[in-house]
Amino acid sequence: MFYDPWSVEFVANPYPVYERLRAEHPVFFDAATDQWLVSRYADVDALLRDRRLGRSYLHTGTHEEFGQQPEPDFLKPFWDLVRAGMLDVEPPTHTRLRRLVSKAFTARMVEGLRPTIRRLAEELAADLVARGGGDLLADLAEPLPVTVIAEMLGVPEEDRGLLRPWSADICGMYELNPPDEVQRKAVQAANDFSDYLRELARARAAEPRDDLISALARVADEGDRLTEDELIGTCVLLLNAGHEATVNATGNGWWSLFRNPGELARLRADHALIPTAVEELMRFDGPAPMFERWVLEDVEVGGVTIPRGQEVALQFASANRDPEVFDDPDTLDLGRDPNPHISFGLGIHYCLGAPLARIEMAESLGAILRAAPTLRLTEEPRWKPGYILRGLESLKVEL
Repeated sequence: MFYDPWSVEFVANPYPVYERLRAEHPVFFDAATDQWLVSRYADVDALLRDRRLGRSYLHTGTHEEFGQQPEPDFLKPFWDLVRAGMLDVEPPTHTRLRRLVSKAFTARMVEGLRPTIRRLAEELAADLVARGGGDLLADLAEPLPVTVIAEMLGVPEEDRGLLRPWSADICGMYELNPPDEVQRKAVQAANDFSDYLRELARARAAEPRDDLISALARVADEGDRLTEDELIGTCVLLLNAGHEATVNATGNGWWSLFRNPGELARLRADHALIPTAVEELMRFDGPAPMFERWVLEDVEVGGVTIPRGQEVALQFASANRDPEVFDDPDTLDLGRDPNPHISFGLGIHYCLGAPLARIEMAESLGAILRAAPTLRLTEEPRWKPGYILRGLESLKVEL
């Protein structure tokens, strides 16, 4: 089968397969994943906005009614945590949660973090230069977003080392058919993270500070407030979505630049390109190549009827290379404008943290370009085996 999300070779370069899917099988049932693959931009765009699809179906029916096996009891702590946030729920619950969280997680608050993000990125870049190089992922891409999220939430500095392992273990559950060991590690991380945040949230409720946890505890709309479980689920979502994806986006972006030395030279010569470069790097080789949706009512896509109860795999990375939308889509063009990529999603589930991700990527890119203009790759990187959260194992560089 040409579509194989468990294959390291496919994960490393899925784009020829996407091209074939768009041309020959734009709406295709894949028996191995038990999903309908949708690969053209127009179809993905439409389905992301179509309320006949949802991240969950549990607001309309049971697992059995949708032909799915009930979740095993041992996974309950994981799903309780995830479904307390907004990612895997649908309106009206999603509408309420997003409205409340948006009152605390504002564009003004995110923009106010820019000086802190710039300072952290410059410190990490300076450390990399002082050592003469290192691993761009471990030394900069990973510590930057987790530090930003931790500072934003109000996690004490001495506890921040806990966040990355918890996030990685929880996100393992989002891969296709995760093995039992991965599922049990996710449950343990969900329990540990929930316990930690519950204690921290109660401390902030008693003695508020200038951080997001305190703001989320205070936020209200016509008397409606987040429950403690919803607050915890929101904080976990912000860390997982804002950390894992940003790390991979940074690593994938630099690997794209190293593979396209002409564009890297162009960026080094003109830092004013950074804003459009961020958008193009997200389009060209983004960190989230596919998002799943459940069909809540029969829906027709490209002349094919997908029945209720089926799962759709919306191929973001394929849509972002669709020649019907992007001129010369397999070429990296850091000045591409307009650039209507869908790496942050569309519709009601559009990524709430997109402004923060853009700032983190722009500031880390700028810090490295300024501090290490002669940075070069020392060895070709290897891709991690995951497909849903697609990124590199490391990115070794030197001056």
